[in-house]
Amino acid sequence: MLDLLIHDATLPDGRQHMSVAVQAGRIAEVTQGLRAPAHQTVDAGGMLLSPPFVDAHFHLDSALSYGQPRVNESGTLLEGIALWGELKPTLTHEAIVERALAYCDWAVARGLLAIRSHVDTSDPSLLTVRALLDVKARVAPYLDLQLVAFPQDGVLRRPGGLDSLTRALDLGVEVVGGIPHFERTMAQGGESVRLLCELAAERGLRVDMHCDETDDPLSRHVETLAAETVRLGLQGRVTGSHLTSMHSMDNYYVSKLIPLMAEAQLGVVANPLINITLQGRHDTYPKRRGMTRVPELMAAGLTVAFGHDCVMDPWYGGGSADLLESAHMGLHVAQMTSQSAMRQCFDAVTVNPARLLGLEGYGITPGCHADLVLLHARNPAEAIRLRATRLAVWRRGRQVASSPAPVAQLTLPGRPQQVGFLGASCG
Repeated sequence: MLDLLIHDATLPDGRQHMSVAVQAGRIAEVTQGLRAPAHQTVDAGGMLLSPPFVDAHFHLDSALSYGQPRVNESGTLLEGIALWGELKPTLTHEAIVERALAYCDWAVARGLLAIRSHVDTSDPSLLTVRALLDVKARVAPYLDLQLVAFPQDGVLRRPGGLDSLTRALDLGVEVVGGIPHFERTMAQGGESVRLLCELAAERGLRVDMHCDETDDPLSRHVETLAAETVRLGLQGRVTGSHLTSMHSMDNYYVSKLIPLMAEAQLGVVANPLINITLQGRHDTYPKRRGMTRVPELMAAGLTVAFGHDCVMDPWYGGGSADLLESAHMGLHVAQMTSQSAMRQCFDAVTVNPARLLGLEGYGITPGCHADLVLLHARNPAEAIRLRATRLAVWRRGRQVASSPAPVAQLTLPGRPQQVGFLGASCG
């Protein structure tokens, strides 16, 4: 007998009336019209069945700390960094863990079952690192948490920064991070990229750097990141996050840069909600959107993901662990409104970030982990439009969350008593 059988599901690739059979935590069969005894049988009713959402860029150590000790009044990146610096001396292990676990509860409810979180290594005590390693162990049964050693104050700018980052890796943090544009000089930024990539190569680790998170078109550390990736043979293991300066760069320079990034097989993470909020703050009008060149990077064959980045922290007062919100903003900012482009935006919060994280057994094919999300939508574009309700969420074939379908009651003469918001289906 099967553990779980879902039938009459629509898959993200457009296949309809599909059955997904689950046994021992993995997908056993994917076919049309399968009928077999199972401990749990679910009629998807033609709704969209997806692999789980994956957040390739987040800050779990600061999540849900909004207003502590004060609010970011300017809304700028630099005030957010300063505010985080004010908050850090008051942090405790227990408070970080409590906030992070609460956010992970939100994530599971949203079908977000894998998160890559940057964790600040600037404090020599490594308080935040130890707290998130604790969280990682606690949530492992239901959520994949991958940690990045992130020198928020600059690995060269802060004395002992490289030592603290290296000790974080020794404790079990598995990805090397960086922030070259926040080092004291452009030259030090480039040097930090070289040092950190060499460290990753020595240890056989992945790299994910905050890179060029600025409106300055001359902030070009992504060029160095790509070149070091090629030099050290790290192709496919390195990600550049944000890359917002590319929004302001000269088109001729970008025409040279993108092929270099493609040669390096560089991963890219844009964070639409935060990029559109923090960038362009020094502009009057016209105001820059600030998000990197997503359609062009995708067209060049790079793996591009959308991250959430922040939720209710010193940089951003919004958010709810909903990656469809990130996809929705990314769709609008990048003007990706064709049917194929909207599907690319859905991929940017599912299969693309899973690839960047190197997740094993991700997807809806036989042999994959039975990590699944049933959405109240009939296709990826509709899921983004509605920020679709997660009707059910499964982790290794066990249901871990559910929500009722969103139906509003009407009391209008001559009109239906209920309205459910599903519109005309378009592929």
